[in-house]
Amino acid sequence: MSASLPGGMTAEQLDEIYQFAIDLGKKAGQKLLDGMHSRITGNDILQTADANTSNNLAFTEKDNAVDIVTQVDEDVERFIHTAIETKYPTHKFIGEETYSKSSARDYLITPDHPTWCVDPLDGTVNYTHLFPMFCVSIAFLLDGQPVIGVINAPMLNQTFSSCVGRGAWLNETTPLPLIRNPSIPPMPANAPGKCVFSCEWGKDRRDSPGGNMHKKIDSFVNMAAERGGRDGLGGMVHGVRSLGSATLDLAYTAMGSVDIWWEGGCWEWDVAAGVAILLEAGGLMTTANPPEDPETAPIEDVRLGSRLYLAIRPAGPSATETGRQSQERAVREVWKRVKQLDYIRPGA
Repeated sequence: MSASLPGGMTAEQLDEIYQFAIDLGKKAGQKLLDGMHSRITGNDILQTADANTSNNLAFTEKDNAVDIVTQVDEDVERFIHTAIETKYPTHKFIGEETYSKSSARDYLITPDHPTWCVDPLDGTVNYTHLFPMFCVSIAFLLDGQPVIGVINAPMLNQTFSSCVGRGAWLNETTPLPLIRNPSIPPMPANAPGKCVFSCEWGKDRRDSPGGNMHKKIDSFVNMAAERGGRDGLGGMVHGVRSLGSATLDLAYTAMGSVDIWWEGGCWEWDVAAGVAILLEAGGLMTTANPPEDPETAPIEDVRLGSRLYLAIRPAGPSATETGRQSQERAVREVWKRVKQLDYIRPGA
């Protein structure tokens, strides 16, 4: 008898969807590469005042100068949507570009339908600058929770994937996290010290004291400053990284290359596939915003539509802690050093 999963789906059905999602992610990633190569080779040139502008990498602004969309974003989303609609006509689809054309910002993922949540091109600014940190992000959700995640970074030749109960993988053969010899290491005893901390500047660039950008910068400096600095808030992390892609931030946290990721402002398509992969790899994910008492407040599971995210890499046990205990300790130490961000989301 087939094992039953959320939404009444069988394991066999989920396996089929998983393989379909991996194949779809690879095909979509190739379309991103095709668009990029058209610029490099000089094909498909727009007839504009700038004769060197490629049709595929030309972009338009959405909310501001760093919130942009290319024709490739829209073409690849249309390709993914059509493939899903053809194969699974009863499934719900939420994609960044179709959502962004609406003025509403309500949270649209509900538990009543199997749902695909897709970002056809995460890291659009990177893509237009030919910086390799961009990807396709495809998540499949049951009962409102991501159970399958596929992230294809075509310029890096990397595909991250996971299916609930089946592990998380790099290029389908290497299990995540990567460091497993002799075992997955716990979080450092003085975390965030000795950690790589990943963060993003985000699209809210308003230069206002007390605004999100200023709060982020203050938090970044707290994490980076020497121990004892910043009135005791200095975290002395090994390094601060900003990849320009929230999806890849999560993939590399699942891989163990990043220890901590902290961010506010992302949407569900930015993180859904990464959440699935990180959790399946053994990571922890909760809210970015510190509670009133970081030492004792419960560490709740991430809310996909909250726009506030804190991720900790997979961790193994030490002589004194379980892996989960070391992750929770790291969460509390981050909470002590970061600011409350202001991102409001109806329906989440």
